[in-house]
Amino acid sequence: QVQLVESGGRSVQAGGRLSLSCAVSGPPIRDINIAWFRQAPGKEREGLAALTPGGAGPTYADSVKGRFFISRGYAPNTVTLQMDTLKPEDSAMYVCAAQLGFIHDSRLLIPDQFKFWGQGTQVTVSS
Repeated sequence: QVQLVESGGRSVQAGGRLSLSCAVSGPPIRDINIAWFRQAPGKEREGLAALTPGGAGPTYADSVKGRFFISRGYAPNTVTLQMDTLKPEDSAMYVCAAQLGFIHDSRLLIPDQFKFWGQGTQVTVSS
């Protein structure tokens, strides 16, 4: 069983930075797939960034590549999403997800590949 708790969401001005954390209970994060998703009202859930247990580099959605960075955090068993140059369209509920086993690179940002989900943390970017 894997439990995830997100934190760090808040209101921020456009152009600002924000760091979100996902605390993972269960297996070591080095052994599982971890991804960040977001969902804005009326929109589909969007995959943003993912890490795999195999040691390969992170996977990013084109919409956030170069602005968002996923990493295993300084705190034990946490994953961080660093978000730079935030835009109003980045406003959403941000949720982390985890899955055991193998996920093909091409499917790492697809929600139905992940079984375990956190409750989310709200990010609001004002212009």
